[in-house]
Amino acid sequence: MSQTLIRPQATSSLAMWLDYLNTIHSSAIDLGLDRVSQVAQRAELTKPAPCVITVAGTNGKGSTCALMEAILLDAGYKVGVYSSPHLIRYNERVRINGQDADDQAHIDAFVYVEHQRGDISLSLFEFGTLAALRLFQQQKVEVVLLEVGLGGRLDATNVVEHDVSVITSLAIDHVDWLGSDINVIGFEKAGIFRSGKPAICGQPQAPGTVAAHADDIGADLHQVGIQYNYQQIDEQTWQWNSGPYQLDALPVPQLPLPNAATALMALGSAGLEISDINIVNGLKNARLAGRMQVVQHEPVVLFDVAHNPHSAQYLADKITQQYPGRKVRMVIAMLHDKDIASTLEALKPIASYWYVASLTGPRAAKASELCEHLDDDFIAFAKPVTAFKAALTNASSDDVIIVAGSFHTVGEILEYWQQQGE
Repeated sequence: MSQTLIRPQATSSLAMWLDYLNTIHSSAIDLGLDRVSQVAQRAELTKPAPCVITVAGTNGKGSTCALMEAILLDAGYKVGVYSSPHLIRYNERVRINGQDADDQAHIDAFVYVEHQRGDISLSLFEFGTLAALRLFQQQKVEVVLLEVGLGGRLDATNVVEHDVSVITSLAIDHVDWLGSDINVIGFEKAGIFRSGKPAICGQPQAPGTVAAHADDIGADLHQVGIQYNYQQIDEQTWQWNSGPYQLDALPVPQLPLPNAATALMALGSAGLEISDINIVNGLKNARLAGRMQVVQHEPVVLFDVAHNPHSAQYLADKITQQYPGRKVRMVIAMLHDKDIASTLEALKPIASYWYVASLTGPRAAKASELCEHLDDDFIAFAKPVTAFKAALTNASSDDVIIVAGSFHTVGEILEYWQQQGE
């Protein structure tokens, strides 16, 4: 029954390597550090750059990394970002100086990790994490921003010796892996904290397990609302302060303000040379695909990867502020292991019409599963792109079309949208 795997070569395609990496381990998600830590130490990848900032959180990890990246690039640093999942192409997972790493760079890093791992089995995420660290090391980046995949304590990124730990937000998600106890989730994410090192928490009134763990190991905790604060002044400006240090008249970024405040605290704790003007320019420049991303204005077409109640509520609030009174056509497809009912409930106040689609794959939810939680004004479709086309056809120029529910949903439709524009 067992089939001999053909190991790709340095000349093989990226697609061939990814197929191989998807089949060499028994499960797609395998939390634990024993195996990945052995390979990381053997390959000397545990400190890929002089400064490493690791970012965990239920929502906002990608936005926080993008905000820090933009500020650091403006300050002249060579910056590496590792994030997941990707929207369209695997290459998006590793950025160096704002550019996705190309196929050959990923392949060369995969070849290196494959050689180093010997007979140790690695999941795709573990393998990809080590390959990203190798890329950053080879490119001699000065600052690495590492986005945690799942949880924190047992995530593959936690094998790295990092200088600043960040928790962006805390809510219940990934119930199958992290459970539904917010205190347990807080402890899991606080597992990235390091003794004697700065630990930033951007979740207001975080569960007590976060501060308790920081206390237990002697991490230097900076909690929003206590060690640092921020306030939006008007539509265009906000202020931030930590102790006696205050920044006034900052530009409101296109990415969520709570994440910008957390990013500033993390950078401020890292001991890097960053000027006020670097911060202002970075806040103006920061963008991230699939986060409140508007690609057309008549009708408005907006992509957002909101896929749990916390992020859905944020999306609903922003749409209410930015497009009051407009009809919203909600194109949505989700994964089965998400809190579908509560996520849809958060979006109901803004949705005039629902275009519900099925996803494919082992974790996919069928459109019918979503429709069970909707009362009326919904149509079900077999595929996200078909649902999106119907929304476009039905929309008037004053409507707002929102694509949300999953990275998979946004990725499929965003790829279709880009192809139409070529």
